[in-house]
Amino acid sequence: MSLRVGSARIWRIALGVVAVLSCVAMIPLAVASHQESQAAIAAVIGVPCAAVGLVVTRRQQDNPLGWLFLILALCQFVATDGDTYALLAYRLGHHHLPFGPVALALNQTWGPSLELFVVVVLLFPDGRLPSRFWRATLRVYGALFAAELVATGVATASALAAHPIRVDGNGGLATVDQPAGWFNAVQAPLMLGVLVLALAFIVRQALSWRRAAGERRQQLKWLASGAAVSLTCLILGGTFGQGGPRTILAVVGFLGWFGIAALPVSIGVAILKYRLYEIDRIISRTLAYAIVTGLLVGVYAGLVLLATEVLRFSSPVAVAASTLVAAALFNPVRRRVQHAVDRRFNRARYDAERMVTAFAARLQDAVDTDAVRADLTGMVHTALEPTHVSVWLRQ
Repeated sequence: MSLRVGSARIWRIALGVVAVLSCVAMIPLAVASHQESQAAIAAVIGVPCAAVGLVVTRRQQDNPLGWLFLILALCQFVATDGDTYALLAYRLGHHHLPFGPVALALNQTWGPSLELFVVVVLLFPDGRLPSRFWRATLRVYGALFAAELVATGVATASALAAHPIRVDGNGGLATVDQPAGWFNAVQAPLMLGVLVLALAFIVRQALSWRRAAGERRQQLKWLASGAAVSLTCLILGGTFGQGGPRTILAVVGFLGWFGIAALPVSIGVAILKYRLYEIDRIISRTLAYAIVTGLLVGVYAGLVLLATEVLRFSSPVAVAASTLVAAALFNPVRRRVQHAVDRRFNRARYDAERMVTAFAARLQDAVDTDAVRADLTGMVHTALEPTHVSVWLRQ
């Protein structure tokens, strides 16, 4: 089959190949510059984005979300390549390496690429905006984004023209990563405008969820769940990920970055409508286990403090006893919490279990086969709403 230059398939293959090559190049560069954690963060964000982008562009060529995901993944890999390469060239003594200024320029694509996530949220799930107001709002966002790119490009060019070139510990240009002067005066209002419009995009999807029903509502549930996990993990990573490498909080912050992958994965599932209606079960199970974990951790800590500080038991005995109590409470607490969570977040399972339990209780005292048949037929109609039901009883 012939391929036209500029066709969707050509662009998909080209972007995919460049993304794979830049991701592969990221590994030795990160090891040589001792930036393995940065490479891991870029991979955990970029790889899901690239996978979702390739699948969506293959199945829905007209959906711009797939192309946005491919560009976002490519920017993550290329920016990390530039970061690690610049560290080698300017901070770790490998001054003979060529293309150092190119690496510093590529490093500046990391931050703007994350702003594409907001455009993905606005255009979710089919890439179309039926309202003229939101189309105009998207144009304003694009103008602010373009102005931010131009300002960053001018600041980067000025920093590269200066001698000596100042590179910070993260492999970026110091005057760009810590803006001052005219660049700070221009960048601050642009970023404020981008933030305001980003919040407006999120509010738009929240309002549409209230009016949605059926399949569309399930898609928005996937989006909201992935966004909630990603936002929580982004806060953890940004707050604690800058600490010392051996502290527990730093480990939590580093692992928090991995949760950002929840957003592209959830959006990919929602766009492709793969196991779409599993979201209610996922939400209820996640909430239930989070609540159970919090309760048992609290019980465990309380028992340890009670045994060691009040009753004066030895520490190993208190820890062992508290562990046994927490383990014994796990299943009873999980069942009760899961039932309460299903009642609020997974009504289908809650209602089905309630109807089956009620039918089983009635069946224990039933002797009339006609009554049992009618009761069974009514329960199946209520629970599953089939178009036809027939019951066969063996004589």
